[in-house]
Amino acid sequence: MNDQIAIPCVVMRGGTSRGPFFLARDLPADPKLRDAILLSVMGGGHDLGIDGIGGANAVVNKVAIVGPASVPGADVDYLFAQVRVREGIVDTSPNCGNMLAAVGPFAIEAGLIAAAADRTHVRIHNVNTGKLIDATVPTPAGRVTYDGEARIDGVPGTAAPIELSFPNAAGARTGRLLPTGRPVDCIDGVDVTCIDAAMPVMLVRAADLGRTGREAPSDFADSGFRARLETLRIEAGRRMGFPDSATMVIPKPVLIARGGEATLNTRYFMPHDCHNALAVTGAVAIATACVTPGTIAAEMVGPLAPPVPITLVHPSGQLVVRLEPGPVARVLRTARRIFEGHVFARRSHVPHSVLAA
Repeated sequence: MNDQIAIPCVVMRGGTSRGPFFLARDLPADPKLRDAILLSVMGGGHDLGIDGIGGANAVVNKVAIVGPASVPGADVDYLFAQVRVREGIVDTSPNCGNMLAAVGPFAIEAGLIAAAADRTHVRIHNVNTGKLIDATVPTPAGRVTYDGEARIDGVPGTAAPIELSFPNAAGARTGRLLPTGRPVDCIDGVDVTCIDAAMPVMLVRAADLGRTGREAPSDFADSGFRARLETLRIEAGRRMGFPDSATMVIPKPVLIARGGEATLNTRYFMPHDCHNALAVTGAVAIATACVTPGTIAAEMVGPLAPPVPITLVHPSGQLVVRLEPGPVARVLRTARRIFEGHVFARRSHVPHSVLAA
């Protein structure tokens, strides 16, 4: 029809994120070739992703690649990619729990698993971390439904509830809950907690950086503040075992402050821009820190132990993580199928070896 490469694609909202979903079979298996396709599709090399379907904010520059399970006990594989359109980088180092909310519905409608009569339980193997996550998807009469009464802050209206369950989330990337071996590290005179539970994060008291933890995302545009936070993040990453963290989106830096009636006020960075809401995997990490003795979060909130709800305030509202013995972390999300069809990659952006495949 034209001189571009057409790729089957479904655009979905998962939680407070949005992006294209692909079947693994429709993309090259070679990571370099796959990433070239994704950069072309998303509009890499431009702040706004103007030549693709990406955007100016990290929450809409996310990609999910879903296929048959490659490990025992799982129903499907899910590889997450964060596309940094400005720099032209595809980063598969983290997981994304918000996009994860749409993996179950996508997999069912793609025919990868059969729907049950009421609710369908989907065990998802996150290829990025090797962890298994359980999703419960409403499927009345054996059909995915998106309409419902569940409401999540950061998304307008209501939708059908999707429960995500993260069993044994500790050590998602590093193999250790506290990768540095300590609940608190001091970096450049600032106390931080480096913790890895569903997502490697660096927690910092907002007050220690001259902030309240209640700011709007636009309040963090100051270049001096960003440079200082990035310096802390890179050193925290090095201590956590990520020597190239300057080129990665992990660890994610998080400012925390006392939350009043909530457990904590949080401001979560991705890693340079403040999230308008809160990443699910980041929320699991923050909640886990609240019940891990000695961390700056645990010292801030006082003694807590599962079963307990952890309420985290973010710029768009709140997110509740329910911690249960096991350990298991449960989060309620919603999702919506937005568009299906073909997305196009420029042939000139893709190595000739892809075209010959």
